[in-house]
Amino acid sequence: MLYRVVIAEDFRMIRETFESAVERAAGYTLAASFSTAVQAVKYLEKNDAELVLMDVLIPGSMSGLKAAQKIKDIKPDVKIIVVTSMPELSYEKKAREIGVEGFWQKEVQEQPILEIMDRVMAGETVYPSEQIEVPIGSAVSTDFSDKEVEVLKELVTGASNKEIAKKLNMGESTVKMHITSMLQKSGFHSRLELALMARHYGIAIDDKDE
Repeated sequence: MLYRVVIAEDFRMIRETFESAVERAAGYTLAASFSTAVQAVKYLEKNDAELVLMDVLIPGSMSGLKAAQKIKDIKPDVKIIVVTSMPELSYEKKAREIGVEGFWQKEVQEQPILEIMDRVMAGETVYPSEQIEVPIGSAVSTDFSDKEVEVLKELVTGASNKEIAKKLNMGESTVKMHITSMLQKSGFHSRLELALMARHYGIAIDDKDE
């Protein structure tokens, strides 16, 4: 049996690399390849495939994770491998919640993409063995707690403490405490510097960008 593969990746060089890998691999055939997630979803609404390689941050009206959710809604048996170069701390959690079978970090590449594909198609769920660590000031990304990361994701949008507190259903004093803690860990002197650097390194991405 040939597994039909759909690719959604906006960066042409990476997309072409995936295309070439699929076309050379035994047991796989390239069904379609797109530069946006919307195109991939529309294709799968009318056509069948067994595997999707989906970038997370992809231009257009739909992110890779949102597209993965839609694909799972319409064709739950289709296997999905999410690929990303960003260490955004919530991506893996969201992918697991959606039911994505594989998660591949472009920059880390613990295993070749074809090995991930083979394992996923064999019924495994394959995620990185450990969370990627990215320096941010005098800290690393994994030094921040889950709650601090939640606050940080809102902070990069430019939201005030009051707005963050309302969004996350916590007190303003708690928001301030988390921001102060992150500033102490990172050594940054202002919330603006913290937010800018978190966004620059891809540690916390505004949901509108996902």
